[in-house]
Amino acid sequence: MNEYLKSYLSENLNLNELIDVFDELPFWSAPFGLKLLEFIDYKQNITALDIGFGAGFPLTEIAMRLGNTSTVYGIDPWKETFKRVNQKIYYYGISNVKLIEGVAESIPLEDNSIDLITSNNGINNVRDIDKVISECSRVMRSGGQFVQTMNLDKTMIEFYTQLENVLSEMKLYTEIELMYKHIKQKRPPLHDFLGLMQKHNFIVNDVVEDEFCYKFADAAAIFNHYFIRLGFMDSWIKLLPSDKVEVIFDAIKTRMNRLAAQQNGIKLTIPFVMINAVKR
Repeated sequence: MNEYLKSYLSENLNLNELIDVFDELPFWSAPFGLKLLEFIDYKQNITALDIGFGAGFPLTEIAMRLGNTSTVYGIDPWKETFKRVNQKIYYYGISNVKLIEGVAESIPLEDNSIDLITSNNGINNVRDIDKVISECSRVMRSGGQFVQTMNLDKTMIEFYTQLENVLSEMKLYTEIELMYKHIKQKRPPLHDFLGLMQKHNFIVNDVVEDEFCYKFADAAAIFNHYFIRLGFMDSWIKLLPSDKVEVIFDAIKTRMNRLAAQQNGIKLTIPFVMINAVKR
C-alpha cells in the first residue's frame, strides 16, 4: 500500500480543528464556483494558476481535485488572508499549492509555463482588466485552458433601479452618469469582455449564463447584511454627494420597503457568466 493511501485510510479529521476552517465558502462565491469547477478539464501533471484566491476557494478545491502530480499557484494581493489559507492547506494535507502575494497585472511566473488558469469572480475586480488578460496569455501555454466566472452588469438591478429613480427625482444627473460608469468599470458588458479575450489570443468555447438571488425581509436587512457592507456599500456611498447620502438612502429604503410589502420581501438578482476558453 503506497503512502498516499496509508494516509487516506488512517488519518481522521480533528473536529476541534475543523471549526477553524469549516464554513469556508461564502454564499456569494458558491454559485459561481460550482459552475467553474464543472468546466475544468482535470488532468495529471499540469501547472495551474488561480487568480484572486481570497480565503482559499476555489484554490484548495482545485488543488485537491488535480492531485499531487500537479502544482497549483494562487495569486492575491490580500496578504492578511495568507495565514488563513495556509491553515487550510496544512489542515487538509495539501502539498501542491504555492501562494503568491501580488496582483494579476504582474504575474511573477515564466512565459508559457501554465496549463490552466482559473478565477472565480476575481478578474472583474482588478484595476486593469486588459493588462490581466494580457498577462494570462503570456504565462499560459498554447492549448491551455482558462476558466473564469464573473457577475454581470445587471447585478442587483433592483437596487440600482431605485437608486437611479431617487437620483433622478433629486435632479442629480451627474451622479446617475457616475453610477453607470461605476457599473461598467466593475462589470464590463459581456460582449466587450469576450472581445478582450479574443484580442489576447484566447478562443472562447463556452459561455454559460446563470443567476441566483439574495432574498431579504426589508431594505434595512439588505443594507445591514455583512456582504453588502463589505463588497458594495462603500462604492455606493462614493457615488453620492456626501451631504445627501442619508437622504438618498432613506428614500431608497422607503421605495424598497414599499415593494417588500407588495411582494413579500425583496430580492437582489445576481446574473453571472462562466467563460471557458483555450489559448491559441
